[in-house]
Amino acid sequence: MEPELIADYGCVIGEGPLWHPTEKRVYWTDIATGRLFRYDPATSQHEQFYQGDIVGGFTIQADGALLLFMAKGAIKIWRDGRLTTIVDGIPGEEASRFNDVIADPAGRVFCGTMSSPQHAGRLYRLDTDGALTKVLDGVGTSNGLGFTPDRKQMYYTDTGAREIYLFDYDRASGAITNRRAFARVPNRPGEGGPDGMTVDAEGYVWSARWGGSCLVRYAPDGAEVQRIHFPAQRVSSVIFGGEDYADMYVTTAGGENKAELGPGAGALYRVRSGVKGVAEFPSRVRLS
Repeated sequence: MEPELIADYGCVIGEGPLWHPTEKRVYWTDIATGRLFRYDPATSQHEQFYQGDIVGGFTIQADGALLLFMAKGAIKIWRDGRLTTIVDGIPGEEASRFNDVIADPAGRVFCGTMSSPQHAGRLYRLDTDGALTKVLDGVGTSNGLGFTPDRKQMYYTDTGAREIYLFDYDRASGAITNRRAFARVPNRPGEGGPDGMTVDAEGYVWSARWGGSCLVRYAPDGAEVQRIHFPAQRVSSVIFGGEDYADMYVTTAGGENKAELGPGAGALYRVRSGVKGVAEFPSRVRLS
């Protein structure tokens, strides 16, 4: 389970890896520098294909386009090198940006924002018709999300609170209710905070540790069962990919300061842990 270095673009905030099922490539972002990348495991080729306004997170639309979640609450579709705006911005989010996002089984998108000097972070839900609803407020740092195998519950990470929460989730309405703690990261040196996450085919949670140099695997009851270590302090997110979803792709941050944050800081890694994942849901947000 030694992490395999795939590409090192020195990402300042490498984040949001996502497997594109039709292209069979993994995509990821460097939020701080406004760059997007992709890697094709069939050819071992990788490239930067976008630089512009920052992309805090993204989903893959059912037609293969990318749905980008950006600064100031802007949401755009990237298709064939062109950007089309869905949401210009969100009032009150002028000093913030989107962070982690996930499409739900119905094609909606849960999308979180960072805290700003004006207010704490928030979690929004973007419906398929383009309507945007605030579903959670008072968040430290909105981060990784995932769904239980039965699709009846949703995980949600608040890095600032050092918590991964579990909500009841209603597929018909997109409502989330009954928040409770799933796992809490101890506040001690070297542990870091919970960041991006994904759920594997066995229903276990894989949580990246920003500042903790590792991925942590949690059982469905919240017990820690495994750690995989990386040569980078800021392990930021993880996703399953590959033909049979047996490969984990892991992003890291801190590429501007490898001397202090590790020689692998800012790189994309692949891990073959012997555990398989499942395909992420596509977003199905329609242009107005």
